[in-house]
Amino acid sequence: MAHMKPDWDPTSSDSRDNQIAAYDALRRRRPVAWSDALHWSFLTHADVSRALLDHETFSNAVSAHPSVPNGMDPPEHTPFRALIEPYFGADAVAAFEPVCQDIAQDLAARLPQTGEVDLIAVVAEEFALRVQCAFMGWPRTLHDPLRRWVRRNAEATRARDRDATAAVAREFDGTVRALLQARRDAGPSAPDDATTRLVRERVEGRPLNDDEIVSIIRNWTVGELGTISASVGIVMQYLAERPALQDSLRTDPGALPEAIDEILRIHAPLIANRRAAMRPVEAGCRHIAAGDRVTLIWASANRDETVFGVNRHRILTPDRHRFWV
Repeated sequence: MAHMKPDWDPTSSDSRDNQIAAYDALRRRRPVAWSDALHWSFLTHADVSRALLDHETFSNAVSAHPSVPNGMDPPEHTPFRALIEPYFGADAVAAFEPVCQDIAQDLAARLPQTGEVDLIAVVAEEFALRVQCAFMGWPRTLHDPLRRWVRRNAEATRARDRDATAAVAREFDGTVRALLQARRDAGPSAPDDATTRLVRERVEGRPLNDDEIVSIIRNWTVGELGTISASVGIVMQYLAERPALQDSLRTDPGALPEAIDEILRIHAPLIANRRAAMRPVEAGCRHIAAGDRVTLIWASANRDETVFGVNRHRILTPDRHRFWV
């Protein structure tokens, strides 16, 4: 595809400085766009939804490394999905919610009463680290290594340095394998946490192997720490800029779930995922060949005006009337 003229450059300063504006403009001009960096990008809600649902045409298997379950297609994907979903089911989340609340309250209590503070580093990133380690049953001594791994992995990814990315992955994998072995050595006295439960899980009648467990844990930790901290940062910034909305939500905290959903729909914490075309397909009046790489831009699809209308938030006020902000 080297002969194709790019429709846009996602690595340009204009695209990086205001990704949302770049996606909005491109979605209206070229909803299926080609770039040297991302290859095909799907930007509309319809095209992204189609790719998500049609696994026979758009495959999740895009990485040379094992990725459970998000690098799998059905039917291989299905039993792993069934294994993982209960960890994030309604009952499990409700049971873990008090831990999250305690961590958030502790971080808030530690904030200085005057002056400025870097809320991303001090609150968002620290919240993500502490919540994930608590969820996995990991000691606080892993906070700093996890923080370094996330930053080094992000730097290597931005630089497209495969050797550096592989080195970070090996270091992380070694630490996780040691945690798994410690759980096995402890036997019945191992702590009752997510890491121990994964060690004891079975899929299609057999135990998970270490490669599978490490892949799942990588997704839950290094893969999600950035998403969690971004979500917290986005909501904090949005509310900080709108004192009236803060007051409204304090008066009616029942509106918080809808407000948070809307804020994170408009300002995406997760930008994109990859797929690979398994056969020739037409999308957005463009011809995509078998084997072509496809990038699904969540941050654009969730702002598609044909589905969501004007991109302003719909917040419920205490008197149960919606207003736009």
